[in-house]
Amino acid sequence: MNCCRRIACRDFASGLVAFSRVKPLTHSRSRSHAAAAKPATGSDTGEKPRLRAIDLARKVQQEKSKPQAEELPLSGQQKRVMELKRFSLQLQHVHPNVLAKHLHRGVLYQDKDVVVINKPYGVPVRDDSGGTSIASVLPVLSKMMDGMKVKSETQLFPCLKLEKEITGVFMLARSEKIVEHILNLNRNNQVERKYWVITVGVPVPSEGVIDIPIIEREVTGSRPHYKMALSPLFRMNDAGDGMTKVRAHRQAQPAMTKYRVLDSSSGCSLVELQPFTGGKHQMRVHMALALTCPVLGDHKYSDWNKLAPQKLPERVLDKLGLEQRKIRYLPLHVLARQMTLLGTNRADISVSCPIPKYFMQTLNRLHLTFPDEKDSK
Repeated sequence: MNCCRRIACRDFASGLVAFSRVKPLTHSRSRSHAAAAKPATGSDTGEKPRLRAIDLARKVQQEKSKPQAEELPLSGQQKRVMELKRFSLQLQHVHPNVLAKHLHRGVLYQDKDVVVINKPYGVPVRDDSGGTSIASVLPVLSKMMDGMKVKSETQLFPCLKLEKEITGVFMLARSEKIVEHILNLNRNNQVERKYWVITVGVPVPSEGVIDIPIIEREVTGSRPHYKMALSPLFRMNDAGDGMTKVRAHRQAQPAMTKYRVLDSSSGCSLVELQPFTGGKHQMRVHMALALTCPVLGDHKYSDWNKLAPQKLPERVLDKLGLEQRKIRYLPLHVLARQMTLLGTNRADISVSCPIPKYFMQTLNRLHLTFPDEKDSK
């Protein structure tokens, strides 16, 4: 009997031990199930809640449904300048084939020797850094003009020069021999180029010839830089009643520009320029420093002492519908309007380009008209 009791006690004790071992496991499982059933808030464990796809979709939808902050409407001039800026940047960063197609659509004249294109604003003729330029897409343009033939031996070469910020007539030659011929014509004043510029101010007298050499000089100050400047051969004498000849600087470049005011209004003018020499920034320097009528959008030469956006009179800003703080987006208003080749074997070649949209809109805002419109009235 006692033996049976001892066996029963042992069995009962073993059961207690087994129960004690199983109970904590069961309790842990029940706690884990409870935790899984409970939504994860992260408040107890300190862990970040897991973001479900449905929650992310709802968050994105809520962001889209939020009312957008109202932007101030842009004026017509601001829209025009921003569109031009975007257009210029697009042309400089697109694939060469896209720029070549744009130039192909803008061909103004072609024959067996030369091709005249309408150069877009903001695209350089050459870019030594390897960026997109007119010269870099000429092989593609040449192939397009040759009907995309597989075996195309024609080539195109730039003739003369045209600044990056100038738009309009630009000549290409079909061979290096033609390039030399055009350069010889230009040296003998047989290439007549006429430009239209919009100036701030009215030149006095209304027409004439500016014959003042130019030279590159350093502008000192907080931001030292270099600009082209006038290097006159004459100056006022000490008595103030005559002119004294000055010794010419060795590095000065001859510069001669013929000008004629076509129309003036609102304190601005439409001026036709015809350069007889090809000095760097010659027309801009002559207008800003010789006639004190800088070209509209010329942020380099409007103020000699500093590099800053052009400062415009209030009435001009009102006409343009532009605030002074936005004036840095105003483009340079120089248009290569016409080119004529004189003394060629055939009849003279004369090519004009259409007036670009941004230039025409500025003319309309300033109430400036050009000769063809005046004659038709």
